[in-house]
Amino acid sequence: MSGTSLDGVDAALCRVDLPDADVPLTEATVEREAFVTDEYEPSFREYVRSICDEATTVEELARARVAVGRRFARAVEGLLETADVAPEGVDLIGSHGQTVWHSPANEPLPADLGRTRATLQVGDPSVIARETGIDTVADFRSADVAAGGHGAPLSPLLDWIQFGRASEDRIVQNIGGIGNCTVLPEGGDWSTVTAFDTGPGNMVIDAVVERLTDGERQFDEDGRMATAGTVDDDLLTDLLDDPYLERAPPKSTGRERYGDGYATRVLERARKDGLAADNVVATVTALTSESIADAYERHVDLDPDRVVVSGGGAYNETVLSRLEDRLSVPVETSGKRGIAPDSREAVLFGLLAALFDADRPGSVPSVTGASDAAVLGTLAKSSAKVDSPGSRHSTDDAADRCSRESRNAGE
Repeated sequence: MSGTSLDGVDAALCRVDLPDADVPLTEATVEREAFVTDEYEPSFREYVRSICDEATTVEELARARVAVGRRFARAVEGLLETADVAPEGVDLIGSHGQTVWHSPANEPLPADLGRTRATLQVGDPSVIARETGIDTVADFRSADVAAGGHGAPLSPLLDWIQFGRASEDRIVQNIGGIGNCTVLPEGGDWSTVTAFDTGPGNMVIDAVVERLTDGERQFDEDGRMATAGTVDDDLLTDLLDDPYLERAPPKSTGRERYGDGYATRVLERARKDGLAADNVVATVTALTSESIADAYERHVDLDPDRVVVSGGGAYNETVLSRLEDRLSVPVETSGKRGIAPDSREAVLFGLLAALFDADRPGSVPSVTGASDAAVLGTLAKSSAKVDSPGSRHSTDDAADRCSRESRNAGE
């Protein structure tokens, strides 16, 4: 997958073992065997960012589906090379794609056509399947949206499998571009799990750092700029006066609310107030920690014994230390629990692909607000596994051909 931070494609090679349908999914095993991040070059990152704009044309969006699909295929090729695994040894690819628009509000359509939520990810699964030689499951959010849900967050299922059934109350907090939490009560079953997007994660920090350094830095490594700065309490108070933070779950958000336009407004206010660069970064870093803690106080019915953090924000020491001070409970990274922070969401879509293959639901209606649980995803068959009328290709020939095409696409 590639998240709202737009930093690259995370690809995980996973072995998933699902229990029988009458056995709780907590008995499933999900093992990560290899992981790579295919980082976006600045030019490709800017290209992806440009198609997240409301002014994007239909043609630009259509071409982006193919371009991002090729990039995802390249990431798969690099992953399999790292793991020394042939395409024939992989059952399925689960591809989240790249979110370019997420509109969870139930907005009216023109011409009295009713109301709808909407979400859109690009990265054509047919392109991925064609270039890798592996059947590809994608479009995981749409079935939940069709059932009246937000299509997000989808991570609670994996969190429950990996961190549930503990002898303590836990919150699993992902800090990607957007923050989202999964609440796991002590000894609770699936019906007790809740989850929602807490608000900005790394997205605002990254955008502010990139602009303040004229593109020399894409993020605040280890939270160093934030540590060197001082939080401006007036600006922070204004940023926390945010209708999204007050809204009760189920809820989700994205780049539409906390993207480039939001960062522009923050920087305009900072320039007006004469804030130094490090102080601006310190303030938006505090926004991430404070909005997470605020979300727990407003919307979570338990006081956690522990918070487990994953995502890129798990490497920001300033975010973690401020969150721990704010909550007065241990805050640790998922790596201390054996789950690498940067690969969690890529692993999630491996699990969802396996559930799709087993015809089992992957959504949680109590989390997303949908009317019922849904089997998530659609399937794109690989040409290597489909017999064309009048011709047959061996799997090896098809894999060789797809590998050549993928390399050409990468060039």
